[in-house]
Amino acid sequence: MGTAHQEAIKQFQYLMEDVDDSLKVTFKNMHQGYITETLVRFLKARDWDATKAHKMLIDCLQWRIENEIDKILAKPILPADLYRAVRDSHLVGVSGYSKEGHPVVAIGAGLSTFDKASVHYYVQSHIQMNEYRDRVILPSASKKYGRHIGTCLKVLDMTGLKLSALNQIKLLTVISTIDDLNYPEKCDAYYIVNAPYIFSACWKVVKPLLQERTKRKIQVLQGNGRDELLKVMDYASLPHFCKQQGSGSSRSNGNGTNANCFSFDHTFHQQLYNYVKQQVPRTETVSPIKQGSFHVDFPVPNPDEARIARTIEVEFHRLGDQNGLIKPLNGLKVDG
Repeated sequence: MGTAHQEAIKQFQYLMEDVDDSLKVTFKNMHQGYITETLVRFLKARDWDATKAHKMLIDCLQWRIENEIDKILAKPILPADLYRAVRDSHLVGVSGYSKEGHPVVAIGAGLSTFDKASVHYYVQSHIQMNEYRDRVILPSASKKYGRHIGTCLKVLDMTGLKLSALNQIKLLTVISTIDDLNYPEKCDAYYIVNAPYIFSACWKVVKPLLQERTKRKIQVLQGNGRDELLKVMDYASLPHFCKQQGSGSSRSNGNGTNANCFSFDHTFHQQLYNYVKQQVPRTETVSPIKQGSFHVDFPVPNPDEARIARTIEVEFHRLGDQNGLIKPLNGLKVDG
């Protein structure tokens, strides 16, 4: 790390000395004892400008307090059948760890439909997985490997990607903006697998809009990426859709639900869901658990995020017009 970066860290540390006491508790939940590493993430997100990084972090801490993010791991999605429906329509899970100890997050981007629950449940579930990753999975990995592990790898399966994905752009932009503003630089690499033509066409127009540090993290692999991914993780940690020779499928590959890391019955989701239920008595010892989603204020996308979302939408419409496939879009359920 160069002298300029060291100076930026010192300046950031100085600015954080005046943080209000009301923000210190939520900051502790964020950094989990790794204060400097947390500051570095925000500095990277703001091109090592300490003043801008400080504002970004303070805005993040205020967002956490205003939306009670510290309590979100004690807010289970009930009943369990509703959580199962969320899992069946937002395909995401942890399949294992890389050879360097980073959690491998698998995402079924092409087959996720987000049509079984209110938008608020999907946002709640996404933030819960972020917080569980940061408060439980990453600290456990750091302890196991004897060094700080603060990031993950993501494998995105594009199997089944269709023009109907236009329905999901608004929600995906919300989730992406939440991550960019409040969980920056938490992913070291994005591996795209099973990419159909529609993804390739969109990627050509979106790639030039991305920041260089983001583009460097993204790798579009051939087929299901099995051989390339085995260079960074063992076979056991491969997502189920990468384990077969050739192309894979988010839903069909693997031997049963326990091999499918998207399934509610997978070890990761069972541990996460049980962990959330176990936290409830610590925060709500009198009142019964209430059903209903945990509403979080949706942030306004920054101009870059909005431009990327609009570019994807335009490209999807262009492809649809070429093939005569564009139909009226129903949108997502937004009632809580």
